[in-house]
Amino acid sequence: MTQTNYPDLTSRSSSFYRRGRKVLPGGGSRSTIQSRPYPIYFASGLGKNIVDVDGNTLIDFNNNYTSLIHGHCHPNIVKAVSEQITRGSAFSFGSEIEIKLAELLCGRVSGFEQIRFMNSGTEAVMNGIKAARAFTGKAKIAKCENAYHGSYAAAETSLAVDPTDLSKGDPVSKAYSNGTPQKVLDDIIVIPFNDVANCRRILNAHGSDLAGILFDPFGANMGRLPPTQEFIDLLDEMRVAHGLLLISDEVIAFRADYHGCMAQFGIIADITCLGKIIGGGFPVGAIAGSQHVMSVFDGRDEKARLPHGGTFNANPVTMAAGYAAMELMTPEAFNRINKLGGSFRAAIKEVLAQLNIKANVLGQGSVFAIDIVGPIPGATTMKRGATRLIEGIEADFINAGYFLSAGLHGTISTAMDEDDIGPFCEVLHSTLNKL
Repeated sequence: MTQTNYPDLTSRSSSFYRRGRKVLPGGGSRSTIQSRPYPIYFASGLGKNIVDVDGNTLIDFNNNYTSLIHGHCHPNIVKAVSEQITRGSAFSFGSEIEIKLAELLCGRVSGFEQIRFMNSGTEAVMNGIKAARAFTGKAKIAKCENAYHGSYAAAETSLAVDPTDLSKGDPVSKAYSNGTPQKVLDDIIVIPFNDVANCRRILNAHGSDLAGILFDPFGANMGRLPPTQEFIDLLDEMRVAHGLLLISDEVIAFRADYHGCMAQFGIIADITCLGKIIGGGFPVGAIAGSQHVMSVFDGRDEKARLPHGGTFNANPVTMAAGYAAMELMTPEAFNRINKLGGSFRAAIKEVLAQLNIKANVLGQGSVFAIDIVGPIPGATTMKRGATRLIEGIEADFINAGYFLSAGLHGTISTAMDEDDIGPFCEVLHSTLNKL
């Protein structure tokens, strides 16, 4: 790894940021890359390593926000894509590789009888909501407060809000983006995450109007806080009681298990939204479910109840990359990275105990996160102090050759192994010891 000096206002990344801001709002095309004083721009990646435009090599614990389950440029995926792209990158009709990837996924997960491909996790959630509405004939959708489900207006309702004080009333649908129509908010029922009693009460009050419940079985903030079995059981209870559909957002959660995340709870969702790892590093989204539910897309004999097009849906390059990536993800491969995630969390806890630092080690499966708690010296507010502290820690990690997701979140790829734990924890120890 190359020693970096972040932030460095004379760096190429800083220069790219100034240049990019002239033609790209905020200097890029994703709000998630925003960081102070500038985001890093990358030039290449291989395996677990990523190289920025200044030539610094970092171990990538972001992995494009959990999507690169094999890290960068896995040779099997590169080979599959290279061979496909010489035969064509996009066709107006279908290809065999689309069927092969669908067969692979449907063969693994109970409840996956048919699948429909698209180009992003946001599209998957959007079409999951639309499918539930088309199937039930109802408009309203329930979702958890502060749950992230992509950039669709209905799905991002009540995102990044202060948690509701339930002693003063139930959660209210709030806009995340300026200009969100009130009618969109009116069709979203917000429920408190992992609160069985209050969720049951709210869902029973609105159950007759609900098309479905949208939820993430991996939990809040990329798996930091998993749902309880009792909470998932409640959602299943509401499905039976009110005839609504369970919409499982496994865009991130699908990395939890060979059989899908909901298999860990012993419940089959009606609609599952997919993305990220099933594309092998290329843009992808999908929804899967029973043939009965997925029939809303079927327009063979007459207009489909849910017409759905997309110029690059199931393009053969993405399908080839996705098939190569998922073929590599055997039960043993899932178990290995999940075990590795557990080893990282245990080692991080040991470092925190050694330094007597108050923090929660969060995450599950192949993800981890560090949530520092308690008073922050010199901070005027807890929130501002925590933000400054985390930004400082993230900068220290960058300078030591590690790239984490915002909020000290790490994602494991198959390119990593047990030998990565010790050096990471040495950096964590030295960084926290400065506090």
